[in-house]
Amino acid sequence: MIAQVSGRLVLKTPNLIVVDVHGVGYEIHIPLSSFYPLPDSGGDVSLRTYTHVREDALSLFGFLTEREKTVFKRLIGISGIGPRLGITILSGLPLDDFVSAVQKGDLFKLTTIPGVGKKTAERIILELKDKMADLAQTEAPAETAAATIQHDVVSALMNLGYLRANADKAVKAVRDAGAPQSFEAILKGALRRLSGERGAH
Repeated sequence: MIAQVSGRLVLKTPNLIVVDVHGVGYEIHIPLSSFYPLPDSGGDVSLRTYTHVREDALSLFGFLTEREKTVFKRLIGISGIGPRLGITILSGLPLDDFVSAVQKGDLFKLTTIPGVGKKTAERIILELKDKMADLAQTEAPAETAAATIQHDVVSALMNLGYLRANADKAVKAVRDAGAPQSFEAILKGALRRLSGERGAH
Protein backbone atom coordinates (compact mmCIF):
# COMPACT_ATOMS: atom_id res chain seq x y z
CA MET A 1 0.00 0.00 0.00
CA ILE A 2 1.43 3.38 -1.06
CA ALA A 3 0.23 5.84 1.60
CA GLN A 4 2.12 8.98 0.54
CA VAL A 5 3.97 10.25 -2.52
CA SER A 6 6.45 13.15 -2.37
CA GLY A 7 8.46 14.46 -5.29
CA ARG A 8 8.52 16.86 -8.26
CA LEU A 9 5.32 17.66 -10.12
CA VAL A 10 5.92 16.98 -13.83
CA LEU A 11 2.36 16.95 -15.18
CA LYS A 12 -0.68 18.78 -13.83
CA THR A 13 -4.27 18.48 -15.10
CA PRO A 14 -7.51 19.02 -13.14
CA ASN A 15 -8.01 15.32 -12.41
CA LEU A 16 -4.63 13.70 -13.00
CA ILE A 17 -1.04 14.53 -12.07
CA VAL A 18 2.33 12.84 -12.46
CA VAL A 19 4.88 13.10 -9.65
CA ASP A 20 8.54 12.22 -10.25
CA VAL A 21 9.98 10.38 -7.24
CA HIS A 22 13.70 9.73 -7.78
CA GLY A 23 13.21 9.13 -11.50
CA VAL A 24 9.97 7.12 -11.22
CA GLY A 25 6.80 8.87 -12.42
CA TYR A 26 3.68 8.15 -10.37
CA GLU A 27 0.34 8.83 -12.09
CA ILE A 28 -2.13 10.03 -9.44
CA HIS A 29 -5.85 10.81 -9.79
CA ILE A 30 -6.92 13.82 -7.71
CA PRO A 31 -10.08 15.81 -6.92
CA LEU A 32 -10.36 19.48 -7.89
CA SER A 33 -10.01 20.50 -4.23
CA SER A 34 -6.46 19.12 -4.29
CA PHE A 35 -5.70 20.43 -7.80
CA TYR A 36 -6.16 24.18 -7.22
CA PRO A 37 -3.50 24.63 -4.49
CA LEU A 38 -0.84 22.62 -6.36
CA PRO A 39 2.34 24.42 -7.49
CA ASP A 40 3.19 24.79 -11.16
CA SER A 41 4.90 21.92 -12.95
CA GLY A 42 8.44 21.55 -11.63
CA GLY A 43 7.44 22.35 -8.05
CA ASP A 44 7.68 20.02 -5.08
CA VAL A 45 4.55 18.29 -3.86
CA SER A 46 3.53 15.76 -1.22
CA LEU A 47 0.18 13.95 -1.29
CA ARG A 48 -1.54 11.43 0.92
CA THR A 49 -2.49 8.55 -1.36
CA TYR A 50 -4.88 5.62 -1.58
CA THR A 51 -3.80 2.57 -3.59
CA HIS A 52 -6.56 0.79 -5.50
CA VAL A 53 -5.59 -2.67 -6.75
CA ARG A 54 -7.49 -4.67 -9.39
CA GLU A 55 -6.49 -7.76 -11.33
CA ASP A 56 -5.58 -5.66 -14.36
CA ALA A 57 -4.42 -2.39 -12.81
CA LEU A 58 -2.96 -0.54 -9.84
CA SER A 59 -4.21 3.03 -9.48
CA LEU A 60 -3.22 5.83 -7.10
CA PHE A 61 -5.60 8.49 -5.79
CA GLY A 62 -4.10 11.53 -4.06
CA PHE A 63 -5.25 14.17 -1.55
CA LEU A 64 -3.71 17.25 0.03
CA THR A 65 -5.41 16.70 3.39
CA GLU A 66 -6.15 13.67 5.53
CA ARG A 67 -9.76 14.85 5.79
CA GLU A 68 -10.26 14.50 2.02
CA LYS A 69 -8.73 11.04 2.05
CA THR A 70 -10.98 9.96 4.96
CA VAL A 71 -14.15 11.05 3.13
CA PHE A 72 -12.93 9.31 -0.05
CA LYS A 73 -12.33 6.02 1.78
CA ARG A 74 -15.79 6.17 3.34
CA LEU A 75 -17.38 6.88 -0.03
CA ILE A 76 -15.76 3.92 -1.79
CA GLY A 77 -16.89 1.68 1.05
CA ILE A 78 -20.44 2.17 -0.26
CA SER A 79 -21.73 -0.44 -2.72
CA GLY A 80 -21.75 0.94 -6.26
CA ILE A 81 -19.24 3.75 -5.62
CA GLY A 82 -15.79 3.11 -7.02
CA PRO A 83 -12.66 5.27 -6.74
CA ARG A 84 -13.34 7.24 -9.96
CA LEU A 85 -16.83 8.23 -8.81
CA GLY A 86 -15.41 8.98 -5.35
CA ILE A 87 -13.02 11.51 -6.90
CA THR A 88 -15.87 12.99 -8.98
CA ILE A 89 -17.99 13.43 -5.85
CA LEU A 90 -15.15 15.21 -4.02
CA SER A 91 -14.71 17.48 -7.06
CA GLY A 92 -18.44 18.24 -7.27
CA LEU A 93 -18.84 20.07 -3.96
CA PRO A 94 -16.52 21.80 -1.47
CA LEU A 95 -15.78 19.29 1.29
CA ASP A 96 -17.63 21.21 4.01
CA ASP A 97 -20.72 21.48 1.77
CA PHE A 98 -20.62 17.76 1.02
CA VAL A 99 -20.33 16.77 4.68
CA SER A 100 -23.16 19.16 5.59
CA ALA A 101 -25.41 17.86 2.78
CA VAL A 102 -24.93 14.26 3.93
CA GLN A 103 -25.67 15.12 7.56
CA LYS A 104 -28.81 17.05 6.61
CA GLY A 105 -29.99 14.41 4.12
CA ASP A 106 -29.98 17.04 1.35
CA LEU A 107 -30.76 14.92 -1.73
CA PHE A 108 -31.06 17.93 -4.02
CA LYS A 109 -27.54 19.20 -3.30
CA LEU A 110 -25.99 15.77 -3.66
CA THR A 111 -27.71 15.14 -7.00
CA THR A 112 -26.13 18.32 -8.42
CA ILE A 113 -22.84 16.39 -8.47
CA PRO A 114 -22.16 14.90 -11.95
CA GLY A 115 -22.68 11.15 -11.94
CA VAL A 116 -24.74 11.13 -8.73
CA GLY A 117 -28.40 10.25 -9.26
CA LYS A 118 -31.15 10.03 -6.67
CA LYS A 119 -30.47 6.39 -5.77
CA THR A 120 -26.75 6.98 -5.30
CA ALA A 121 -27.44 10.10 -3.21
CA GLU A 122 -29.88 8.15 -1.04
CA ARG A 123 -27.29 5.42 -0.55
CA ILE A 124 -24.63 7.97 0.45
CA ILE A 125 -26.95 9.52 3.03
CA LEU A 126 -28.02 6.14 4.41
CA GLU A 127 -24.44 4.88 4.75
CA LEU A 128 -22.63 8.04 5.86
CA LYS A 129 -25.09 10.28 7.69
CA ASP A 130 -24.06 8.96 11.10
CA LYS A 131 -20.36 8.73 10.19
CA MET A 132 -19.65 12.41 9.47
CA ALA A 133 -19.62 13.90 12.99
CA ASP A 134 -15.81 13.76 13.22
CA LEU A 135 -15.48 15.57 9.88
CA ALA A 136 -18.10 18.31 10.33
CA GLN A 137 -16.20 21.47 11.19
CA THR A 138 -19.42 23.47 11.38
CA GLU A 139 -20.56 21.38 14.35
CA ALA A 140 -17.57 22.41 16.44
CA PRO A 141 -17.41 25.65 18.47
CA ALA A 142 -16.33 28.52 16.24
CA GLU A 143 -12.91 28.83 17.90
CA THR A 144 -12.20 25.11 17.58
CA ALA A 145 -13.39 25.04 13.96
CA ALA A 146 -11.15 28.00 13.11
CA ALA A 147 -8.18 26.27 14.75
CA THR A 148 -8.91 23.10 12.78
CA ILE A 149 -9.05 25.01 9.50
CA GLN A 150 -5.81 26.82 10.34
CA HIS A 151 -4.11 23.50 11.12
CA ASP A 152 -5.36 21.96 7.84
CA VAL A 153 -4.16 24.95 5.79
CA VAL A 154 -0.71 24.96 7.42
CA SER A 155 -0.48 21.19 6.82
CA ALA A 156 -1.42 21.64 3.14
CA LEU A 157 1.17 24.42 2.70
CA MET A 158 3.89 22.27 4.28
CA ASN A 159 2.94 19.45 1.88
CA LEU A 160 3.53 21.94 -0.93
CA GLY A 161 7.08 22.55 0.31
CA TYR A 162 6.74 25.68 2.48
CA LEU A 163 8.45 25.92 5.87
CA ARG A 164 6.17 25.68 8.90
CA ALA A 165 7.17 29.11 10.22
CA ASN A 166 6.41 30.77 6.86
CA ALA A 167 3.13 28.88 6.51
CA ASP A 168 2.01 29.90 10.02
CA LYS A 169 2.92 33.53 9.34
CA ALA A 170 1.05 33.63 6.02
CA VAL A 171 -2.09 31.99 7.46
CA LYS A 172 -2.14 34.36 10.43
CA ALA A 173 -1.77 37.36 8.11
CA VAL A 174 -4.69 36.20 5.94
CA ARG A 175 -6.93 35.60 8.97
CA ASP A 176 -5.99 38.97 10.51
CA ALA A 177 -6.87 40.65 7.20
CA GLY A 178 -10.45 39.45 7.60
CA ALA A 179 -10.60 36.79 4.89
CA PRO A 180 -13.61 34.41 4.92
CA GLN A 181 -12.85 31.70 7.49
CA SER A 182 -12.98 28.73 5.13
CA PHE A 183 -10.20 26.32 4.16
CA GLU A 184 -10.30 27.34 0.48
CA ALA A 185 -10.26 31.11 1.13
CA ILE A 186 -7.43 31.00 3.68
CA LEU A 187 -5.35 28.60 1.57
CA LYS A 188 -5.67 30.76 -1.56
CA GLY A 189 -4.83 33.91 0.40
CA ALA A 190 -1.81 32.30 2.06
CA LEU A 191 -0.54 30.99 -1.30
CA ARG A 192 -0.80 34.48 -2.80
CA ARG A 193 1.27 35.91 0.05
CA LEU A 194 3.88 33.16 -0.06
CA SER A 195 4.20 33.36 -3.87
CA GLY A 196 4.72 37.10 -3.55
CA GLU A 197 7.47 36.59 -0.99
CA ARG A 198 9.22 34.01 -3.20
CA GLY A 199 9.02 36.35 -6.17
CA ALA A 200 10.55 39.20 -4.16
CA HIS A 201 13.77 37.25 -3.48
